[in-house]
Amino acid sequence: MNRLSISIIAAITWLLGCAGASAQNSEISPYSRFGYGALSDHANASQKAMGGVGLASRSGEAINFMNPASYAAIDSVTFLFDIAASVKTLSTSETRDGVRKSGKDFTGGLDYVALQFPMTRYGGMAIGMVPYSQVGYKFGDEIANGTNEYQGSGTLNELFVGLAARPFKGFSIGLNVSYMFGTLLNDTYIYSSAATSLFERVMEVRDYNLRLGAQYGFNVNHDNEVTLGVIYSPRKSFHGHSYGVKYDVGQDTANDTIGYGTMKGNYDMPETWGAGISWKWRKSLTVEADFTYQPWKDAKYHLIDGFDNAGANSFDNRWKAAVGAEYQPALRGSYLRRVRYRLGGYCSNDYMMVGGNSVREYGLSLGLGLPAPSTKTMLNLTVEYRHREAHPAKLVAENYFQFTLGINVNELWFWQNKLR
Repeated sequence: MNRLSISIIAAITWLLGCAGASAQNSEISPYSRFGYGALSDHANASQKAMGGVGLASRSGEAINFMNPASYAAIDSVTFLFDIAASVKTLSTSETRDGVRKSGKDFTGGLDYVALQFPMTRYGGMAIGMVPYSQVGYKFGDEIANGTNEYQGSGTLNELFVGLAARPFKGFSIGLNVSYMFGTLLNDTYIYSSAATSLFERVMEVRDYNLRLGAQYGFNVNHDNEVTLGVIYSPRKSFHGHSYGVKYDVGQDTANDTIGYGTMKGNYDMPETWGAGISWKWRKSLTVEADFTYQPWKDAKYHLIDGFDNAGANSFDNRWKAAVGAEYQPALRGSYLRRVRYRLGGYCSNDYMMVGGNSVREYGLSLGLGLPAPSTKTMLNLTVEYRHREAHPAKLVAENYFQFTLGINVNELWFWQNKLR
């Protein structure tokens, strides 16, 4: 059995294992209490170092699941396997009743796993799993004769299969079909001198999702290359179930299930539009810019009596603008000249609203692509700083530092068989 066969078996085994269990949750934001939690933009480790750009990124050396049209860039002798994990630290601060409070937290986990391989000379295929959204928080406040504690957990995952084709030179189209699954929990504990009660909101999703993409690249001249990319995901109503459960902790009483019903027609995901541009100079310097938009204001989100306050899950239209760059001094030569140096930044308006306030976010990132000796495999290191805060009212301010380690394995696709 050759090294490629071992890599394929290991990759598929890992994917099946991940599909059989919920992915590790690495979210620790109080803002993830609202809606479906914190949304993912599907950036890989190298793209995170460039501010999260990737809609116009087209390379046969990396898996770009932000735009499925990019899968057509893989050549007929390459196999890719990409996996990444991250750790993050969070510092929060808020001023309530004239008193400033602060906190710190730490978490980590698997980010994504994916593999890609050629189907024909003019197309490729990718399989992987990425998070769609994550819920993770724990905080509390005081009430009359007791305290409230709020905590939540869960991940909505996307297990996807993607195909891309290149019908003519420079132009490619692609499609990701995803199976969405996961459970989101939002718990409220009420501690009083008389009793302890738990109100748990449960959302169980079993659904599918589509993402279409297109890219067109052309040479301006010998030194300059430009690529344009677009993506689109249609609006849909989630399939699954949502309900609330009331527990009297420590009491020998039956649990009360409230509002059990289907999610279809009651919980929506809006369409997604995105466009990007990439400029490459002498195969050394790459500069990219992206813009994405989701009209969440029109999305339905059903409220359960006794579990949701009116307006607690109102939405705003989400947009994100990002820019990033990568520089590799030389393809050959000393090791430091073959390292890829990356940096980027972004700003966004999130989809959740808190007390009628929008949630704004911006971030800066940098990273390195470290080539493995004697192979095309790349070790990707990324450091990100993020700031999130409500606007115009200054509620909880969040400051993140996130460290991501990704390994992009680049092997030859059945090379030994081609030599025989």
